[in-house]
Amino acid sequence: MVRLEKKRDSVRIHIRALERSEDDNGRTANNPTPAPVDASSSSSGSNHINVPRTNQVAPTQVDEAAAAAEPPAAAATTFTSKLFKLLFFSHLLVLAILIAFLSIRGYFTKSPTFRLARYFTPLLSSVASAVVASLLCLLWTLAAPAKSLKHSLWLSPLSTCSMGVLLLLHSTAAGLAFGAVALALAVAQSFYACWITARLPYAYRVLSLSVSNVGFSATVGARVVLALAVSAVYSSFWALGVGSIAASADAGRLVPVYLLLLLLSLAWTMHVIRNVVHVAVSHIAHARLLRGADVSARDAFGRACGRAFGDVCVGSAAASAVGLFRGTARTMGLLAGGTDEFMFSCTGCCQGVADRLVEHANEWGFVHVGAYGKGFVRASEDTWGMFRQRRMEGLIDQDLTGSFCFLSGTAVGATSALIGGSWMLVVDSARATGVTVYAFVVGYFIMRIAMAWPQACVSAYHVAYAEDPRSDSTIPQRLRELERSPH
Repeated sequence: MVRLEKKRDSVRIHIRALERSEDDNGRTANNPTPAPVDASSSSSGSNHINVPRTNQVAPTQVDEAAAAAEPPAAAATTFTSKLFKLLFFSHLLVLAILIAFLSIRGYFTKSPTFRLARYFTPLLSSVASAVVASLLCLLWTLAAPAKSLKHSLWLSPLSTCSMGVLLLLHSTAAGLAFGAVALALAVAQSFYACWITARLPYAYRVLSLSVSNVGFSATVGARVVLALAVSAVYSSFWALGVGSIAASADAGRLVPVYLLLLLLSLAWTMHVIRNVVHVAVSHIAHARLLRGADVSARDAFGRACGRAFGDVCVGSAAASAVGLFRGTARTMGLLAGGTDEFMFSCTGCCQGVADRLVEHANEWGFVHVGAYGKGFVRASEDTWGMFRQRRMEGLIDQDLTGSFCFLSGTAVGATSALIGGSWMLVVDSARATGVTVYAFVVGYFIMRIAMAWPQACVSAYHVAYAEDPRSDSTIPQRLRELERSPH
């Protein structure tokens, strides 16, 4: 009897030591605490001990393991994100001061032929039409992704060509110049639609799968509508600045500088609004694809507008600049072909620099900014590193989602320009060219904000596969096709 009691005490002491050791090493969640030892009563005279199996998993452990699969968000914001967040809000303050100055200047130097209502009514109407058209296109994309992509290939060149004809009808030097550019863009879009025909089946399938994975959510939709409303309010305030320049009879030497500052502010602000939507929606899509978890729209947009906002500002400036530079380098490469002419001698160098820059600043990094709270540069490097590890760089370079969003933005921008430009041509033909161009730029950016939803879904789809190749079978099939035929 005494020996049995001593043996029982020894086993209990050993179990408590194991429990303390597991707590110290942080493995308690993965190894459940052993059950108390069941020894037979002293009257039975048996010293048998029932030891529980260590490979049993409690139901609560499944939830804990799923939660542990997501790396914790960054605890501290980097200096760069804080700096860019400060720069963004500071630039909005400077913009307000600049527009106030231009308004006062335009009031005191107003041209006798300028009429406030005649100028702002067509421009603001084009902004409102861009919001409505963007919402309709977004709903169409969510309902029929493949059809919307297919129709954008002919709708964008057609609307751009119509805008070019309208600009030519203005019969001004600026109208002729912008009209020629619009017609050239329409022709380029038409040739591009023919060139990418072989890539369309994969683009249809990926867009449909990624969008259907998230599905339509009223809470996400409400926040996208709010983002469009914010962009419309900002665009209306921005229009006051360009309108004040148009109202002034004093065409000073600083007018081009004012216009450049206004356009840069418009581009950065609209990209920030768009990427807030991109980060939030990609967070939701990534969690659902990788872990089957549901992230609320409130939490996703709360992180994008809060802790991750500085990195959104960084990415909106860096990724846009790198993307523009890379697109220019690629265009030069296509035009150069295999020639060694002097004007194309720097093409290879530019493409090499662009390929290095995209490793540190790319829009795919926004997925990890939202999902894991990483800094933008680190998120871009991690995602591109995974693409390289999975040999997905060629697949990513041929992705048509960005082109689809660009074509959609061009179509809505041209539609807005047709509305504002046609109206302005009737009431004040002398200033119709400026209103047409401004309406196109604003409509383009507003549409890109709406299309951030499907673009974020596709980005999350590719990043989720790069993290876990077992999550999809469509991408491996496309990779095998690219190995056989790279184009």
